[in-house]
Amino acid sequence: MAAKATLHCLTGCAIGEILGMVIGTALMWGNVPTMALAVTLAFLFGYSFTLFAVLRSGLDFRSAVKVALAADTVSIAVMELVDNGIVALTPGAMDAHLSDGLFWSALLGGFAVAFLITTPVNKWMIGRGKGHAVVHAHH
Repeated sequence: MAAKATLHCLTGCAIGEILGMVIGTALMWGNVPTMALAVTLAFLFGYSFTLFAVLRSGLDFRSAVKVALAADTVSIAVMELVDNGIVALTPGAMDAHLSDGLFWSALLGGFAVAFLITTPVNKWMIGRGKGHAVVHAHH
């Protein structure tokens, strides 16, 4: 269950983060605004996946937002911290362009490590009735 919850979170984070990196790089923004956009979109897409799922179950919008925030905040935060930390610490990755293998290997490698680190966090939270455990009542 924890791996499935982490994969769910990773999907939203990856879509948002890649989109943010592509937009920021294409617009020739600096590293900080590009990373800020990527993290913002990662949270937005991560939350939206849960939000739309619980809205389909019949929950009203305000309640659905509360469930999405409770279910995903820690998971997304850990994932973003690890992934962006790896990208930032990979020599040359922050200055790599979209056409560089270094850009993609640092980003995708960061996602892989983030998945491995976030899964036990989600397992711990689910075991205590927190995180994605709050979503399962609405599926």
